[in-house]
Amino acid sequence: MSATPTLGFLLHDVARLLRKRFEQRSKCLGLTRSQWQTLAYLSNNEGIHQSGLAEILEIEPITLVRILDKLAERGLIERRQHPTDRRIWLLYMRQEAHPLLAEMREFGDLTRAEALEGVSAEQREQLYQILSAMKTNLVQACRTPVEENEMNDG
Repeated sequence: MSATPTLGFLLHDVARLLRKRFEQRSKCLGLTRSQWQTLAYLSNNEGIHQSGLAEILEIEPITLVRILDKLAERGLIERRQHPTDRRIWLLYMRQEAHPLLAEMREFGDLTRAEALEGVSAEQREQLYQILSAMKTNLVQACRTPVEENEMNDG
């Protein structure tokens, strides 16, 4: 096996280390990674229903319920009943969450700055464009079933 990591392993390691460094900084906020990820996604999707947010986060709805319970206990989010369907709960940020989100964004900015130290603005833009193209390609590829012969050959 080659000593040079594959693209997949390298991307995984970088993502893991970004999360680790962010967690080191944000520990003082008293939130778990799943709680701050939920807040971050909810801040961009207020009014979403619980199953929709679970889908975005790629977690099971029951797992999200536990996270939301903790966030609601801290007064950071609220559930409101859907106006026409009593079975559906819509999710909203509470005012108390906004200062916390601002701190999280600041920690994210600091973490990204550390990660990109020594990388020029031009290289950063190129990296962003390449990763965006890869994401677009993979989203499209994931919509297409894998051919059976491809699974047997690969």
